[in-house]
Amino acid sequence: MSTPLDTLWYTRCPVPTGLGIAVQQGWLQDSLRSLGTQVQSIREADDATVRESHFDHSLRHSVRHGGSIPAIWARAQGRATRLIGLSWADEAQLILTRADSGIHSIQQLAGKRFGLPDRARAQIDFTRAQALRGLENALKLDGLQVGDLQLVNYRYDSGFSDSPVRVVAGSSVTSSEEARNLELIGLLRGEVDAIFLKGASAVQQAHDFGLRTLLDIGAHPDPLIRSNNGTPRTLSVDQDLLDQHLPVATRVLDSVRRAEAWAHQHPEQTRRYLALETNSSEYWVSRAYGEDAHKRLHTALDEQAIAALQDFIAFLQRWRFIRTAFDVRQWIDRRPMDGLHTALAG
Repeated sequence: MSTPLDTLWYTRCPVPTGLGIAVQQGWLQDSLRSLGTQVQSIREADDATVRESHFDHSLRHSVRHGGSIPAIWARAQGRATRLIGLSWADEAQLILTRADSGIHSIQQLAGKRFGLPDRARAQIDFTRAQALRGLENALKLDGLQVGDLQLVNYRYDSGFSDSPVRVVAGSSVTSSEEARNLELIGLLRGEVDAIFLKGASAVQQAHDFGLRTLLDIGAHPDPLIRSNNGTPRTLSVDQDLLDQHLPVATRVLDSVRRAEAWAHQHPEQTRRYLALETNSSEYWVSRAYGEDAHKRLHTALDEQAIAALQDFIAFLQRWRFIRTAFDVRQWIDRRPMDGLHTALAG
């Protein structure tokens, strides 16, 4: 019998995830306590090396639920991780311009200036990758390519993990430069003609600054067009956790799925939790993720999500965010999911 795991490190992105709700409710902590395991937050750690594991998955005995780009990058780099679940909660993905720009359609972006983040200090610049993905998918609907626009880079001097995340009134906040959006500032100053923003902050900023939405990619009927960093989101763990402490990994997945099942029955409370997770309000959560946001939380390993993730991996390789592509199916470890299904069947 293996030695009980002392500490599980967890991390999730500030977006709707079952893991986020499971942590906020205390269910993950309670579930693992009976196994003799405590939980610690990666993003709230004082050690910058630990915090960076949110992006490079370098910490042993850790779980990550959030945007797929860092998880894909870490796997492509050779990190020994496995995928145990995929969740798909569609969100606003906006191509925005100023109301006085004279631009009213995606077609009119040809020859125009598009602002992109450029985080040279980051191991993987997921913000640039997701903006390019949104732009490329929007343009292809009108027969355009990214090369038809002028790309303007906005350099961020800080890294993603420079400052620890602090929890204030239930919301995770950071005081680093990453909290500022330089592309948005550039758009408001007239330096660029359009930008990409996503999530609750995107719909709020579009409203507050009177911006024109040329397209909400997140509302398109084709899942491959909607596929981006957050669609689907990955639930990944390191190989050692599965090989040495499979019951812990299975309980993590069980806590995530129990949180999602609870969310389906508690829409108002779920919106409050999601507002805390996104550091936004319940109103903007509903605008960004839908009135049925509570029903969109579902972690599984379904074919649509697997196909979309494979397509997204090909995009990341084509744009040289990762060196080599890999087979999603070979990344998946179904033992935790199968273990839950067996327990339910019994």
